[in-house]
Amino acid sequence: MLEPSPPSHHQPTIPLIINADDFGYSSAVNRAVIQAHREGILTSTSLMINEPAANEAVQLAKEFPSLAVGLHLVLVLGRSALPQTEIPHLVDAEGNFTNSPFVAGVKYYFSPAARRELKQEMRAQFEKFRATGLPFSHVDGHTHLHMHPVIFNELLKLCEEFGVKRLRVVKGEMRLSLSVDHSQLPIKLVNGIVFNLLALHCEKKLRGRGFMMPEKVYGLLQTGNVNEEYLLQLIPRMARTTSEIYAHPIAPGTEEQRENPGGAAELLALLSPRVRKAIEAAGFSLATYEKTSPREL
Repeated sequence: MLEPSPPSHHQPTIPLIINADDFGYSSAVNRAVIQAHREGILTSTSLMINEPAANEAVQLAKEFPSLAVGLHLVLVLGRSALPQTEIPHLVDAEGNFTNSPFVAGVKYYFSPAARRELKQEMRAQFEKFRATGLPFSHVDGHTHLHMHPVIFNELLKLCEEFGVKRLRVVKGEMRLSLSVDHSQLPIKLVNGIVFNLLALHCEKKLRGRGFMMPEKVYGLLQTGNVNEEYLLQLIPRMARTTSEIYAHPIAPGTEEQRENPGGAAELLALLSPRVRKAIEAAGFSLATYEKTSPREL
């Protein structure tokens, strides 16, 4: 388990958050998150409060209080907090959101009924997280849909109301990411451009409101493949500023791994002594959203 070290003139001083998304999705994800925290470099995780293994995840988080836990807001590719009868324009009869971020984004932008229900569902997820008794480390979103203009405006209000002013805002980081791995280039270019534009909108809305966030976030263009080789090439070339790397680890040899085939390799990367040494050599120190001073716009 990560333990704080006494200050030293020789220790790195640049905070680096290592976050695992999708905590609570399944027992296989939960096991991977805890192992990566106990034995590796993972400092932080984002909880899907409505998923089948969420209660197990909450219990594990309470057993390992050094693991920072934030809310992974789910409005696509997941389950709702509210029943379908209360949010019929958002979910199906089983309480599942659409699996398409594009379809969700269009609906939330153009449908007044969906926007009204969206506010109710977002509040319900915040309240459900608070009811766990876990402190909010930060807030981010599944597939980063929290950066959608309609969602982001409401998100800021809820964050202020619930007293959590630490957010992930993702940019494409195209030049560096593509220099490390330029596979699937067209898709990565589109994603990078879209999220760079969304980030400009988010940062404009955040200006002067006292929110804190990492200066750089890495993982968008490498989702599902943040493996050891990638991190060993990425870390020495990262900007020397407060940053976050996020991944999606999963325990190997499980049925759920079919949905996230690269998750086992991501877990190995988070456990890798070589990656830990690369972090230290690059001048970073492992941190969380709460125990660092990211930028304020």
